[in-house]
Amino acid sequence: MRQEALSGIRVLDLTRLLPGPYCSMMLADLGAEVIKVEEVGQGDPMRQIPPIRKRDSALFLSLNRNKKSLSLNLKTTRGREIFCELVRTADIVLEGFRPGVMDKLKLGYDDLRNINPKIIYCSISGYGQDGPYAQRAGHDVNYLSIAGIMGITGTKDGCPVIPGVQIADIGGGGLLAAFCILAAVVSREKTGRGQYIDVAMMDGAFSWLSIHAGKYFADGVIPVPAGERLNGRYACYNIYSTKDGKYMSLGALEPQFWAAFCEAVGRQDLIAVQYVEGEKAEALIAEVTSIFLQRTSQEWVEALRDVDCCCEPVNNFEEAFSHPQILHRNLVVQMDHPLEGCIPQINFPANFSETPARMRSPAPVLGEHNEEILSETGLLKPEIDRLAKEKVI
Repeated sequence: MRQEALSGIRVLDLTRLLPGPYCSMMLADLGAEVIKVEEVGQGDPMRQIPPIRKRDSALFLSLNRNKKSLSLNLKTTRGREIFCELVRTADIVLEGFRPGVMDKLKLGYDDLRNINPKIIYCSISGYGQDGPYAQRAGHDVNYLSIAGIMGITGTKDGCPVIPGVQIADIGGGGLLAAFCILAAVVSREKTGRGQYIDVAMMDGAFSWLSIHAGKYFADGVIPVPAGERLNGRYACYNIYSTKDGKYMSLGALEPQFWAAFCEAVGRQDLIAVQYVEGEKAEALIAEVTSIFLQRTSQEWVEALRDVDCCCEPVNNFEEAFSHPQILHRNLVVQMDHPLEGCIPQINFPANFSETPARMRSPAPVLGEHNEEILSETGLLKPEIDRLAKEKVI
């Protein structure tokens, strides 16, 4: 069997809910040994968020495959000592508490690098470790709002719309953290030193404004919902209702795609007016709207199947999960769980020719690997049993 890309890398993951667990799942899929350090008794709160399967949340099961679970009370002296022992053999520590929490536990970066100078320590927080908002609570919708993303995401009347997925949590937090951690691993190969990484979900989301920012810096015009090239300003890049109440997405930005669409619908007269502005743009959008209302979504799929014009149906979940391209790319896989049965999962979203991601194990039971992990630190079973009785684990 081929070795995974991150085989031999050990991660101590103290994160909960979505951003951190998504990050550590990506690392685990690529072969890292991820030890999920959870609160004694309750564990990751995601375990309790409905819908519950037989024991754990379906949400938890979708985010925590390929990980081991160690239930450890870090508020106890012995719990912290055990964690520090694990740090000696770890490569990465990932945490997602508010700034300062780990320092109060004496488990901050300065504490842990004295134990292991090669440790890579990554903190994921809402607004970062410093600044006036560092201690402020927040969620995805707040980070997107402050970053300006919500301000350009919405309807033509200017009303902001909450995105259907957590952009800041996953893209600005979890995925960015995974990218930065791997960059630090590469750096450590060169220097022999670990480092601290401060990932703020708001910062990560803000960085997604790149092309919008370039335009704003050049012309000083504040972007607005449905007023930009890629958010509904033009007829060639928009969402349209169909005869059966569904929707089609038209992404015919380039002239050749727009021309192909216009020819396919018998409206060659519209080719020359692709990028008209103002009232003419609104009139063109209305005209294309009337065209799409003439057929059902499936009829449009059939009519444009062989037309190179970037037009696709807006799928609901049932349609997306059965789409031939998604099925062909093996993006939905099944895992066997000893208690929960067969669990569908979203697969790792990239293919490696030499070190492919692999599904090794389902999400763990809380504390499932306590004895395995603690025995590695030299603890014998009687001591492990005593720690359990004292609720250290």
